Amino acid sequence: MDIGCGTGLTTREAARAAAPGRVVGVDVSARMLERAREPTAAEGLRNVTYELADAQTYRFDRERFDLAISRFGLMFFSDPVRAFANIASALRPQGRLAALVWQPRERNEWAVELDAAIGAAAEPPRPTADPFSLGDERATVRMLERAGLEAVRFEEVREPVLYGHDIEAALEIVCGFQETSFALARMSRDDATRAVDRLRETLERHHDHRQGIVFESRSWLITAQPA
Repeated sequence: MDIGCGTGLTTREAARAAAPGRVVGVDVSARMLERAREPTAAEGLRNVTYELADAQTYRFDRERFDLAISRFGLMFFSDPVRAFANIASALRPQGRLAALVWQPRERNEWAVELDAAIGAAAEPPRPTADPFSLGDERATVRMLERAGLEAVRFEEVREPVLYGHDIEAALEIVCGFQETSFALARMSRDDATRAVDRLRETLERHHDHRQGIVFESRSWLITAQPA
């Protein structure tokens, strides 16, 4: 099961690795799932299905999956203990959870610099909109153990965040981030224009002719298994 599968990139990679086993992509966005189905069909991956579901509340068949994976899709649950308990119940006794999540905000150059460009109007995100909510190792271990998972391990991953070579396309992506769009919407028109200009300048500073627009990032690869 790929939780928060979005447009299905990780789901398709998992399907190729798991064949002839089956993979289920789960997401709360019907639009994302429709986009995921197109390349899945085009690539001839017949061992993939997609389900419109909230992993926090969806009634999965018990012990249905050998593996639950997620790539930055687990940080936004309103009740994370309940959500992870539900995920754990869907894993077989020898199953495993493997998830990529962001380390704390201050360790991620892309977040720090984009926040600085937005300026004082940026506000701390709501708990259900915080992409860094699982960054604290100790707090996350306690939460996962309360949810019925054990043998929790954290492995550091340092890979660059890449936004392509086109500055304006990258700017559109960044302005579409929930926190960014919320901050811009609260500004006057002039202030918002200046903030967008600062964001563009930040992206330009990080443009490398070989790699494109590059920021440093740090994430955790978290693994665990049902208790």
